[in-house]
Amino acid sequence: MEDITMATRGGATTTLDAATVAGLEGRLAGRIVTPRDAGYDTARAVWNGMIDRHPGIVAYCTSSSDVAECVRFAARHRLAMSVRSGGHNVAGSSLVDGGLVVDMSEMRDVQVDPVAGIATAQAGARLGDLDAATQQHGLAVPVGVVSQTGLAGLALHGGLGWLVRRLGATVDSIRSVEMVTADGEVRRASPYQNPDLYWAVRGGGGNFGVVTSFELQAHPVGPEVWFAAVFYPIDDAARILAAHRRHMADSPEEIGSLAVCWTAPDEEFIPEHARGAQALVILACHTGPLDEGEEALRCFRELGDPLADLSGPMPYVEVQRFLDADYPDGRRYYWKSTYLRELTDEAISLIVDATAARPSPLSSIDVWALGGALARGSLDDTAFAQRRAPVLIGIESNWDDPHDDEANLAWARDLFEALQPFAMEGTYLNFPGFHEEGAAQLEEAYGANFERLRAVKLARDPDSVFGAGLAMPAGRP
Repeated sequence: MEDITMATRGGATTTLDAATVAGLEGRLAGRIVTPRDAGYDTARAVWNGMIDRHPGIVAYCTSSSDVAECVRFAARHRLAMSVRSGGHNVAGSSLVDGGLVVDMSEMRDVQVDPVAGIATAQAGARLGDLDAATQQHGLAVPVGVVSQTGLAGLALHGGLGWLVRRLGATVDSIRSVEMVTADGEVRRASPYQNPDLYWAVRGGGGNFGVVTSFELQAHPVGPEVWFAAVFYPIDDAARILAAHRRHMADSPEEIGSLAVCWTAPDEEFIPEHARGAQALVILACHTGPLDEGEEALRCFRELGDPLADLSGPMPYVEVQRFLDADYPDGRRYYWKSTYLRELTDEAISLIVDATAARPSPLSSIDVWALGGALARGSLDDTAFAQRRAPVLIGIESNWDDPHDDEANLAWARDLFEALQPFAMEGTYLNFPGFHEEGAAQLEEAYGANFERLRAVKLARDPDSVFGAGLAMPAGRP
């Protein structure tokens, strides 16, 4: 063990002598990795290949006690600190240059009480871990749509997926959390214990402590559901998107749907002439009674003359893995998002034109149908504030060659700006770009909840121990 130069919260540096670093490792049940260790490049790698940061120490934690030790260590030495669970935040917020990374990626245990309908998941769990455990009992928690995504990062900023219209966002199923606060203490936050923290972490992100486990309400779903996956020619996209808009306005809340302007894969189920061509993919999941699913989703399969129709009954866990292969580790990602007041014909035209202008065929424009249970939630029950928008547009710029960075970043940013005349204030913070807008992005995303969040931050973390990637301002509201 050698001395290590570390970044501090104030932007300066400090040197930790070898004994101090060894002392931290000795107090952990887990292990630490530093730049001098053989596994360092693996330890600093995250899902987004664009993120290239060099932490001073990566501390692999095995329990909330390990996490608390790391938080106390960072506070004592005023170190810049970040937290990694799944490592799938597109902005790379789980890594901090020169700082201490509290890594919970090995804390993936999930336990289910099927009688009470409660799942308890450690913060390093992936969505697939949670789905596998709950589906053994015919239960599910509303989460995202890619099973390799980390639960904690998704949940703390909302959590939208196939169940959003029936059951709301992930934050709406959080019964309590175990977390380590800025003073290094392990606390439970629930409606009855530390209710200010319970409110804040359900949408407010990691600014208020390190959540080490979640107690989640699980709901009857599956184990088989009806899933529609229909590929249409892009030439008919404007008409089909308008029809999809009308159908979703009248659809039961058991249907969650996502329309994706994308590229037809080079697969046998696509006609040879259309492989690699632009396509509109209509995805819809019906989680009501299985024998009603085929009829409920028929309208999405008859929007035009499809290139391919992969629809049918499917295990819910397979639906959750349906998109996994399209988001491999190490690809370059830049995702922006904007809520629309309405998916107007003018907005649809912009989306279709932007699909044709994509610099990478891997990129997509996702039209998320919201409403239902999400919209019925109170705007101040959780810190997640954007509940009333009927549509979320996800602008996913995905590519492999670093030489193409500039073109792909510009494409996403240009479409984001072009959609603003149709947009509501705020963005979905799981698709945040690289947080270029800084604290202004938070203020818009949280709306009327922003000042209340600042008050919690001031009370619970006045020295800004947390939030190295994008700290909630702790100044007095």
